Amino acid sequence: MFIISPVRSGSTLLRAMLNAHPDLHAPHELHVRRLRVEFDTSLAEKAMEALGHDRADLEHLLWDRVLHRELVRSGKRFIVEKTPANAFAYERLAACWPGARFVFLLRHPASIASSWHEASPDRRTPDEAAADALRYMKAVQRARAALPGLTVRYEDLTTDPERIGREICDFLGVPWAAELLSYGTPDVVTKGLGDWKDKIRSGTVQQGRDLPGPDQVPEVLKSMCRTWEYLT
Repeated sequence: MFIISPVRSGSTLLRAMLNAHPDLHAPHELHVRRLRVEFDTSLAEKAMEALGHDRADLEHLLWDRVLHRELVRSGKRFIVEKTPANAFAYERLAACWPGARFVFLLRHPASIASSWHEASPDRRTPDEAAADALRYMKAVQRARAALPGLTVRYEDLTTDPERIGREICDFLGVPWAAELLSYGTPDVVTKGLGDWKDKIRSGTVQQGRDLPGPDQVPEVLKSMCRTWEYLT
């Protein structure tokens, strides 16, 4: 299963919840799409071509092997991958794993932008954060339009985690597990592999921040807010 979401949209919370399920292994962000295959010689490339493998195909084999080994090591039945940048590679993910399930996690675009700025205020201004986060939102929207899957909202996840958790379990074909609501202390401690915030560290689902009002939405995000039905 892949969680397809923008940055700062609650994917670490969702992965921590799902990892508490006895059938689901949801490790830190794996960034498998950044793993590359190179041919050191033209003979190596020709040899692989003779077997019917191009570079993309070999990368898919590598990605699949990495996820499979991690799943076997966990002793669970299914693996969950939640790297936000996967939204930019949804076509390759679907080609590599034709049977994969996709959960699209949305959040109010203005909340995403604010959180993205707050994560590194010295690296990006509020306007730059909004523009950069919008790239992820557009990629997620393209993936939603192209792939079947289940769409959930961060606001619903934090307000009614059991209902959303049950919807996801039904979608994945696994039984409901109450452990999702008290997931314990996740092992995500390294920036870039998942967020480590007080609300995540608490081990239980916490209420999200209040939604921004219409006058608090940057102009650049208004169209996406309407697309995702946060604005009329």
